[in-house]
Amino acid sequence: MLENGSCVDKFTFSLVLKACSRMGLIREGMQVHGLLKKTELASELYLQNCLICMYVKCGFVELARQVFDRMLERDTVSFNTMIDGYVKGGMVLLARELFDSLPLKMKNLRSWNCMISGYGIVEDGFQMAWELFEEMPARDLVSWNLMIHCCIKSRKIDLARVLFDRMPKRDVITWAKLIDGYAKLGSIDIARHLFDEMTERDVISCNVMMTGYMQNGVCLEALQIFRNMMSEGNIAPDETTMSIALSAIAHLGLHDEGVAVHAYITENRLDLNGKLGVSLVDMYAKSGSIETAMHVFKTVTEKTVHHWNAIIGGLAIHGFGKQAFDMFIQMKRLNLKPDAITFVNVLNACAHSGLVKEGIMCFEIMRRLHEVEPEVQHFGCLIDMFARAGQIKQAKAIIEKMPVETNNVLWHTLLRTCNDLEESIDTHMVKHAITTNNHDSSTYVLLSNIYARFGMWDHVRRVRGMMKELKIKKVPGFSWIQLDGTFHEFIVGDGSHPQLAEIYSLLNNSFPLNSHRVRPPRLQSILEPVLLSVGSHN
Repeated sequence: MLENGSCVDKFTFSLVLKACSRMGLIREGMQVHGLLKKTELASELYLQNCLICMYVKCGFVELARQVFDRMLERDTVSFNTMIDGYVKGGMVLLARELFDSLPLKMKNLRSWNCMISGYGIVEDGFQMAWELFEEMPARDLVSWNLMIHCCIKSRKIDLARVLFDRMPKRDVITWAKLIDGYAKLGSIDIARHLFDEMTERDVISCNVMMTGYMQNGVCLEALQIFRNMMSEGNIAPDETTMSIALSAIAHLGLHDEGVAVHAYITENRLDLNGKLGVSLVDMYAKSGSIETAMHVFKTVTEKTVHHWNAIIGGLAIHGFGKQAFDMFIQMKRLNLKPDAITFVNVLNACAHSGLVKEGIMCFEIMRRLHEVEPEVQHFGCLIDMFARAGQIKQAKAIIEKMPVETNNVLWHTLLRTCNDLEESIDTHMVKHAITTNNHDSSTYVLLSNIYARFGMWDHVRRVRGMMKELKIKKVPGFSWIQLDGTFHEFIVGDGSHPQLAEIYSLLNNSFPLNSHRVRPPRLQSILEPVLLSVGSHN
């Protein structure tokens, strides 16, 4: 238009500025601003507001404020856009100053809602949000939803429920927020009750309920919601739905159902460049099909670090440590920056494949080249790597010198290696693991398993007796298998399976029990005083 000498009016400028806002084109936006200043339209209030919006959406709040301060005339839109910019930039105090300077007659619902939203983001902002909510001359659905969100974020679920019950009108967002709040606090039954009460659901509410189940480890129920969505057909799943479903399928090991979901993704041409592709790779890897996982990974055109993490983690759990390390090196060649999860996966792969040299190299690359501060998970992988390789002294040295606080998991990692390395275990290591957390069931179970491994059954009974005396309960481990569409679940000591006698008969004929192993005298001398000290400590 400019090159052709066409007339440019305020609508032309506003459309171009909005385009720059939505595309984040700050340089072009500044050029338009410069041109605007040379015209007689420069003082137009509508265009000044467009400029503020453009700078705010491009992330240049200070430049937006300069435009705001130079305006000869301002309206509610000017103030609200500026307040919203401060809130989204995390500058709530500056937003509040502007809000307080806004004349009462110019404050509208958006002004109040912006401030409540701002206090909902910051830590300890609940009280200020509540005071504003109480002061509001009028409220709309957004106001109520924002305040409920603020309550949930501050773990005030009871107050959120009071607001929910007081609301004159609710929408699916209201229900979804409360469902999410209860699920995050572990009250999954209440969350499900609310979900069932909804008269109208959308894909977001279904996703929230599925996520809640996954967060609480109830994968089968999460998957059932997905199945209902697919069978009823009134709510179309989105990429988030498919991603959650794939995660549930991965946890349950339902390979065939994962293949069916993959077929749906292909038929509907859903994009694998985001989290959906990550979930698909992860599902195939955890379901035992690492070759298919690799094939999916290769078909992703725009791989993120999360795609690489998924395939490296998959190779690690399948024991392909060398390939996992090679993938890590390939990331380096592509100049793709690994994150903390990448290093955990690579170190885990090295630990399970005996690649000590490669693991040390990975750890040094993480610290020196990428300046990623090692966390307890990284040290845990490193300790596990040395312990599995029989280098117990190096593993113990890491625990003693690591800058982060140790936990039971690290000591357990060493103790689990005593199967072949009982000569390397010392009293300090065992005692520390046992006494660090006196009520951790895994500690006692581990000690009991060590005794059982060497046929020391009287000691096993004493440890179990301590657990009973202290009322420490172990969550029972269980296994399951899907056969012809039916789940068969097996728990230790449970005799409810209808084919139990046949199963035991087959196992007894196929795998006769080994005779008791010889009790290593060195282990006996180490563990006896530890057991006594734990008993007296309790």
